[in-house]
Amino acid sequence: MEKVFESERITFVKATMDLIPDYLEMVNDIENVAKHISDRLEPYTLEEETKYMQDKLDSGATMYSMIEKSTGKFIGNTEFFDRKGDDAEWGIAITGSMQNKGYGTEALRRMIDYGFNDLGLERIRLVVFVANERAFHVYQECGFKEYHRNKVDIFMDIRKEGGTE
Repeated sequence: MEKVFESERITFVKATMDLIPDYLEMVNDIENVAKHISDRLEPYTLEEETKYMQDKLDSGATMYSMIEKSTGKFIGNTEFFDRKGDDAEWGIAITGSMQNKGYGTEALRRMIDYGFNDLGLERIRLVVFVANERAFHVYQECGFKEYHRNKVDIFMDIRKEGGTE
């Protein structure tokens, strides 16, 4: 696995086909993961996940797998997508067994730094389901501000200090 950067407890590596079994287990965990990242509630097949990952790799997606430094265990994936100039949307998925350990907050803080300082972003956006109150509060703690809401989603963003509005 090719290390790209790290935080205190996480090594961020390029997404790889070698981790497809971990990815598939994560996205098919309906109760702990899938219901927070998609409205699709049926399992993905190996073929679907393989095609999805191949498309991501072929497109040069800014997607990273997170690995726990102390154990080498897979934590989840994080990605900047829908990039338009200096603006991008951010997303994260953490496998059920690695939730409630502070990895989401740590990853978000590191990805904000990476996005602003390494990728040259001026604005980072995200969308969180209204029902995912815990994630909403984490995003607020990390500096994200709500700019729109509907019955299903909350739209939030953070801008680089000194960046343009």
